[in-house]
Amino acid sequence: MALAPVTNAECMEFDSLASDRGDEIFAKWKTDTLFNRDILRKAGTILADKRGGVPDTLLGPRKGAFNVFLRMTFGDGRSAIIRFPCPSTSMFPEEKLKREISVMRFLEQHMSFSVPHVLGYGTAEESPSNMGPFVVMDYLDHEHDLVDALNIPDRPGIERPVLYPEISEDRLKLAYGQMSDILLQMHKPSFSRIGCIGREDEDDDFDDVWTARYRPLTLNMNELVQMGNLPRNLLPQSTFETASSYYLALAEMHMDHLQYQRNDAIHSAEDCRQKYIARCLFRKLARERRLCKYDHGPFKLFCDDFRPANVLADAEFRVTGAVDWEFTYAAPAEFARSPPFWLLLELPEYWPEGLDDWTQKYERRLKTFLEALQEKEEHAIRRGIITENDRLSRYMKESWETGDFWVNYAARRSWAFDMIYWAKIDRRFFGAGDLEDRFRLLTKDEREGIGAFIERKLAEKEDRKLKDWESVTAPLNG
Repeated sequence: MALAPVTNAECMEFDSLASDRGDEIFAKWKTDTLFNRDILRKAGTILADKRGGVPDTLLGPRKGAFNVFLRMTFGDGRSAIIRFPCPSTSMFPEEKLKREISVMRFLEQHMSFSVPHVLGYGTAEESPSNMGPFVVMDYLDHEHDLVDALNIPDRPGIERPVLYPEISEDRLKLAYGQMSDILLQMHKPSFSRIGCIGREDEDDDFDDVWTARYRPLTLNMNELVQMGNLPRNLLPQSTFETASSYYLALAEMHMDHLQYQRNDAIHSAEDCRQKYIARCLFRKLARERRLCKYDHGPFKLFCDDFRPANVLADAEFRVTGAVDWEFTYAAPAEFARSPPFWLLLELPEYWPEGLDDWTQKYERRLKTFLEALQEKEEHAIRRGIITENDRLSRYMKESWETGDFWVNYAARRSWAFDMIYWAKIDRRFFGAGDLEDRFRLLTKDEREGIGAFIERKLAEKEDRKLKDWESVTAPLNG
C-alpha cells in the first residue's frame, strides 16, 4: 500500500502584482499601437511586400497566448499572416521568434505534416512603431483545431477546455491518432546536445546540418521572468551536454524561483519551510543523477506547449497542419518519452476535483492514446519509416508506470512543483519518514540557511511590491 504524502501541498501562486502589471502593459499597447490604423496599415504593407501577389483584405488583429497576428487575403484566394509578440507575455521576443523560425524550417523540411511556410521576418527596428519583431507566414486554412474535437460541446470560450467525458471512442482515437503521428515523427531526429536547434550555416538555406546551437528557451523560463520576477541572468545561458546537468539547472531554477518571486510565493512560515525542503531534495536528486536515464542522449525534439490547440483541422477534424512552435528544443529524451500532459486537455494542477481524480481519469484515456500510438507505429514500421527500436509507446508506458512522468512534469513546471513533488515524487525516492526526516537529508549549508531564508520571505510577504519590472517588461528587443 502506498504511503501517504509527507505533506499535502498546493501549487504556488503567480505573483499577482506582476500579473496585474502585465495586463496594464497589454492594455496600453493595444490602445496605442495594436489598434492604431496607421500602424496596422504599415504592418499590412510589410505583409504584402513579403508575400507578393495582389492583396485583397486585411483582417483585424487576433490574439493568442504569446502573439497577435494580422491576416491578409490575396487575389489568388490564399492568405498570409504577420505575427508580433505580445509585450506583456513574450519576455524574449526576438530570441523566441528566431528559434521558432528555425524549428519551423526544420519541420517543413523533415516532417510530413504541414507547418506554416516562413515568407520573411524582421527585427524590432524594422517593425512599425513599437510592434516588435515580426514574422510573415503562409496561413494554413482550417475550420477547427483539435481542441474543438475533444472539448465539452458548447463550453464557453472563456473557460479552460476539458475533455468531454462522453466523447466517443472513435472521435477520441481519431484525434489522439493524429496527435500521435506528429509526436512519432518529432521523436525520430536526434541531437547531441540539449538546446534550441539551428543550421550549421544559418545563412545557407540549402544547409541541412542541424544542431542544438543555442540555449534551450522554454515556456517555464518565459513564465519565470513574466510571473515570478526571476532575474534573466539566472536562467540557462548555453546548451547542455548531458541530461543530468540540465535537470540540475532546472532544479536550481526552482530554488531561484522561490527566492526571487516577491509576492504570493508563500502563505506562512511552515509553507515556506516545506517549499524550501522540497526544492533542496529535488536538487539533491539532480546532483546525484537520479532523475534521468539517458544522460548522454540521444536528445529529442520537444515542444513545451505542444497540445491539441496547436493542431489545425478541417470540418471533419482531419489535420491540416500544426502551428505555434515557440519553446521547441532538443530536450532530454525523458521529456519526449513521457506520455502527453494534454490527454484530458486540462492540466493536473488546475483539475477542479484534485490530483488523484485527474490521475485516475488520465490513466483511462492513456490506454486509448497508447493504442492509437501503437497503430501509427505499426503503420510506420511496415513502411520502413521507423524500426521496432523506435517505438515511442513502450517508453511512454514505462514513464507512466515508473512515475518518471511526474518527475519530468515537476522539472518543467515551476508553479506546479510543490503539489507534484510531495504527492508523486518524494515517497518514491526517500520512502518512509516525516518532514523532520526530510530536513535531516539537507546539506549542512541548506539546514543552516533555512531560518534566514524563511525570515526574508515572510518580510517580503508583508511588504508587497513589484520590483525590477523594468527588466521584465523591456524585452521587445530580446
